[in-house]
Amino acid sequence: MTQSTETLLNFVNTRADAGGRVEQFGTGADLAEWAAAHGLLGGETVVTDADAAAARELRDALVSVMLAHAGTPEADDASVASAERYLGQAGSRYPLTTVVTAGGVRVGSESRGVPGVLGGVLAAITELGLSGAWDRVKACANPPCHLGFVDRTRNRAGRFCSSTCGSQASVRAHRARQRQSAGDTPQ
Repeated sequence: MTQSTETLLNFVNTRADAGGRVEQFGTGADLAEWAAAHGLLGGETVVTDADAAAARELRDALVSVMLAHAGTPEADDASVASAERYLGQAGSRYPLTTVVTAGGVRVGSESRGVPGVLGGVLAAITELGLSGAWDRVKACANPPCHLGFVDRTRNRAGRFCSSTCGSQASVRAHRARQRQSAGDTPQ
């Protein structure tokens, strides 16, 4: 897994879910703790609840686009368009810088504090896009999960983060078909 992929997945997989994951950006202190644990912020940086809200908004917009990559019904045109508008605004709010060295070229964020953290996430996405791997980063199509993952299938058709989530979705679809056909039978 590349550094860019790891950065993005670490960021988007901070959401609470029905499976027991806890919201990691609930407060400014939560965001500060997460960012420090990932080496993105020093302990002296002040992180506010508004910063945590900005991180949640960015994360949720990314998850909406990643759900579109997975082809889920939740990723309707309106929600994807809204997410794309937000991400366009985030791109101007957290500007990126091209860093050219003798060893190579990368995109980064020269901002400090939380804007630097969020800019770093956008830089990771930019690098994934330039490498052709952005559409391989998806959100699990199993509604209670939506965990970010990398689709490693040859045809890029993966929709679930694990076989467990794929099985859960299949069982739900099967039961829905059974209920529907039971309702269709004449009595």
